[in-house]
Amino acid sequence: MSRLASADRFGEYVMYERPGQWVFAADPIGSIELDATELRVGWAGETTVTAWEGSPARAVDRALAMLPAHSARAYGWIGFEFCAWALRATAHVDERTSLAHLMIPRVEVTVDESGVRIVGATPQEAADIHDLIASAQDTELPRAQPVDVRIDPTGYRDRVAAAVAEIGAGKYQKVILSRKVDLPFTVDVPATYRLGRANNTPARSYLLRLGGLESAGFSPELVVSVDDDRVVTTEPLAGTRAFGRGHAEDMAARADLVSDPKEIVEHAISVQLSFAEISSVADPGTPAVSDFMAVRERGSVQHLASTVRGTLAADRSGWDALEVLFPSVTASGIPKREGVDSVFRLDGAPRGLYSGAVVTVSPTGALEATLVLRAVYQTAEGAWLRAGAGVVGQSTPEREFEETCEKLGSIAPYVVKA
Repeated sequence: MSRLASADRFGEYVMYERPGQWVFAADPIGSIELDATELRVGWAGETTVTAWEGSPARAVDRALAMLPAHSARAYGWIGFEFCAWALRATAHVDERTSLAHLMIPRVEVTVDESGVRIVGATPQEAADIHDLIASAQDTELPRAQPVDVRIDPTGYRDRVAAAVAEIGAGKYQKVILSRKVDLPFTVDVPATYRLGRANNTPARSYLLRLGGLESAGFSPELVVSVDDDRVVTTEPLAGTRAFGRGHAEDMAARADLVSDPKEIVEHAISVQLSFAEISSVADPGTPAVSDFMAVRERGSVQHLASTVRGTLAADRSGWDALEVLFPSVTASGIPKREGVDSVFRLDGAPRGLYSGAVVTVSPTGALEATLVLRAVYQTAEGAWLRAGAGVVGQSTPEREFEETCEKLGSIAPYVVKA
């Protein structure tokens, strides 16, 4: 996948890994771009620009239904600010903020245990793709550029202290505050993906170049999936300790994690909210929690994790499920509206793709949105990393800062300089 992306044959692309399968989707023949004030739909070299109102999720859903390639799969991303309309927080969003960018690919390359399948390519392109995949097998892993993640010009500890005070005053129960680490060099994003994926254990992963944004990430959890049987799934992760420091230290950290009241409370209230959200779009009696408070290893950290599922109600779509579950409770706060308000106030600059989602949509209505964390981001203005931590009443600024460092350990050691 990294070799296909770095070959630069197909322009824009989205690569998406789900368990047992990688898909490289490239050379868009159609696109949907949504910002705070307008919807742009592109097809066959022409772009239609319209205003939109109401729900961003419904606006994107309607636009996908109108594309001539309604039988094709769409790939793309939605930014954190996509949530502002459902949570009545639009006052915080600048009118130029990009909310979503999806594309319909001309070429799709799928690699799984059955082999390589190529759709939409010319015979010469297909031969070249097979050659690129074959030649990638014997190449060495790239070398990373050291990154200092402890530099913090954002005043993270002070912002955590401010949130703890607001929680103590009863404004909300939990908020996830994040900090940005700017990189002083241009990043080779496909090479970073390759090195990072070799050293991570994500739930999903992705690599993309779309709309002037490059990114690669190792997602620890699903925001939502809706399968062809209309089963809605979300996987809240909350509660964190470091991982990968040796068996004895990892086991000690795990024992501490599963017995720490702060981490247990943080996880339990996240599961409670996820259950309530799925219940709002599911058939009564179908929502259920499984694997409650299991420990899942995700690169440089280990988390408390649970799975919540329900059957989507007949009058609801996958986009309705995404809207109610987005942003992930583990990247926003509880209650979600007050938590998101705190994020906008205390995190400062727009998050964009960080804590948003990479999305795939099938023509059957099935949908999957994976949480964007443990990622590198790059535009013409520069490259950066970002990580956050869940702040509750028992939080301390120093511990939450350390948690951001632990999470950055899933991406920072693998960033490759261009």
